[in-house]
Amino acid sequence: MTRQVADRGRTPTTLPRTIGRWLLGAFLLLAGISHLSWNREAFLAQVPQWLPLGGDFVVIASGLVEIALGAALLALPRWRVPVGWVVAAFFLAVFPGNISQFVTATDSFGLNSDLSRGIRLAFQPLLVLWALWSTGAWQAWRSARSARR
Repeated sequence: MTRQVADRGRTPTTLPRTIGRWLLGAFLLLAGISHLSWNREAFLAQVPQWLPLGGDFVVIASGLVEIALGAALLALPRWRVPVGWVVAAFFLAVFPGNISQFVTATDSFGLNSDLSRGIRLAFQPLLVLWALWSTGAWQAWRSARSARR
């Protein structure tokens, strides 16, 4: 019962994927804004000590990137496939921070046990899959790959 929505000659999308893209965009916007305002200390706790630029720079820069990516997911539907790949890459790029939080047993965001930090680690690949699915990036890649055969 999903309605196909044309995307100007690109890979078509469905209503559930569009809603998923909007939700992911809103999530990224909210997370990015929280990097820059009320939740900065929690994000600072996740920045690995080995990063050369320092925690404050990383928190602000990643917050600005999240805001830009969230806005792109919401406002640039014609570019959703390449944006989906960039969002997925971003989630992979911040994964070392989650690993660092787990390894160093740093409490942040209410993650105050190895179990809760481990669950968060398991959730990160789901964010990558969400980005690729909701934007149709994975489907576009598979279609292009099949067409070359």
